[in-house]
Amino acid sequence: MALQLQGLRTVIYPVADLAAATLWWTTLLGYEPYFDQPFYVGFEVAGYELGLLPEASPADGALTYWGVESVQEAMDAAIGVGAVEHTAATEVGEGIVTGSVLTATGNVVGFIRNPHFRLPD
Repeated sequence: MALQLQGLRTVIYPVADLAAATLWWTTLLGYEPYFDQPFYVGFEVAGYELGLLPEASPADGALTYWGVESVQEAMDAAIGVGAVEHTAATEVGEGIVTGSVLTATGNVVGFIRNPHFRLPD
């Protein structure tokens, strides 16, 4: 059975200087992040998540997460067609699960199950 993607949900930018990146995005967007901790900063942008992650490799570039019903099943499907695990499926808080794979062509693809996600009206 083919993997059912639910649409884009999140983009996460790895950053070397979290404070500078937070200030830059705050200035650009014109508002403060809704979540601001030393391990992650999150902005809500038109119903989607824009995240800043200080503990990721900037060499990986921005990581986009596709919404799925089950992150582990999505990762297993991707691995079944030649991908390898990049980051394990992990609950990151409040029932949100993320994980990523590295495709055979060298791209990092993220999957997310976020029970709180709702598109704005």
